[in-house]
Amino acid sequence: MIDKDNTAGFGTNAMVAIYTSAAERQTQSIAYSLDNGQTFSRYQGNPVLTDADILDFRDPKVFWHEDSQKWIMSLATSQTITFYVSANLKEWEKVSEFGEGIGDHGGVWECPDLFTLTYNGQTKWVLFVSINPGGPNGGSATQYFIGNFNGKTFKADELPYPLWLDYGRDNYAGVTWNNAPDNRRILIGWMNNWDYARDVPTVNFKSANTLPRELGLAHNGKHLVISNPPVKEVIGLRSESKKMQDIQVETTYTLDRLLNKNDGAYEVEMTLEAGRAESFSFALGNRMKEELKYTFNLKDEELLANRTKSGLTDFNKKFAMEVIKAPLVRKNAYKIRLFIDNASSELFVNDGQLVSTNIIFPTEPYNALTFEGPVKVKNITIHKIK
Repeated sequence: MIDKDNTAGFGTNAMVAIYTSAAERQTQSIAYSLDNGQTFSRYQGNPVLTDADILDFRDPKVFWHEDSQKWIMSLATSQTITFYVSANLKEWEKVSEFGEGIGDHGGVWECPDLFTLTYNGQTKWVLFVSINPGGPNGGSATQYFIGNFNGKTFKADELPYPLWLDYGRDNYAGVTWNNAPDNRRILIGWMNNWDYARDVPTVNFKSANTLPRELGLAHNGKHLVISNPPVKEVIGLRSESKKMQDIQVETTYTLDRLLNKNDGAYEVEMTLEAGRAESFSFALGNRMKEELKYTFNLKDEELLANRTKSGLTDFNKKFAMEVIKAPLVRKNAYKIRLFIDNASSELFVNDGQLVSTNIIFPTEPYNALTFEGPVKVKNITIHKIK
């Protein structure tokens, strides 16, 4: 945080970091910088917040609440999120607790984030909670709640919780920036899952991050959701684009050689018109018969991602589960943006109203796109990414 009014006494515009100290017990501490973050000094009065009764007591997220003129801390406290307030970042008062009897409780609650978004001119408060295990498809994932916050208490709106930021298996523990330019709310997540994170068959790294995403509120046809499409700046990563003709697929149709020189990093844009179809699918594939497949099951209102044949999958038995499910609202058309890299896939449906992020390990780049109909495919463009 930037303490522009010197509430903590460290100096005007001091940069203050609040963090979890992990020893026998988890406690919250602060450090401050007077040189724009080049160096930090630990506060001699640490820790500033303790609770001997809670083992999982971590991941503070703090912001200045203008209405109450207080600092607000959201803290993960086992199976709940606890809110604290402070006038000076050093002395904290517990004011409320959220989580009992709502949302998913299959694992420990972690990495809270509380912020505002606007929908139809109305300001709503959003609370993110990462959970491990307990995700919609196993392992770690991030759920969210939409509601109101009065400076002390968060009250969730009546929605079909749990709601998940990303229904893929590999987007966890993302937090957002406060006070970003133009009041944008930007998130980056950890692109992996604790079910298999230690076993992924990478050579020079173990994990990457998701694309930066700009959060918003949208109505998916049934209820409000958090949309999280990629930030507009990713368009600048396109180096060349290849536009293809619209196609009406009755049974199967394959687009070969998506790119003449395919290094494994590209974006697929297209619109899928369902018509009266009950189900249709598309799959990326390569010469090794490896594939990443997405099925739109309109009858059961499910989007299914299948990476069982995506490439290297046998490094952990929990990696290649048969299908990765997401709730799908039946619509006449679906706008698709699919980002593929050498070890990742990020699918955004209808401007990020539905997202499925899944890491993959093909032995060579996918360079063919196969559709199974009936479906009309329009506005197909392949963008090579730098």
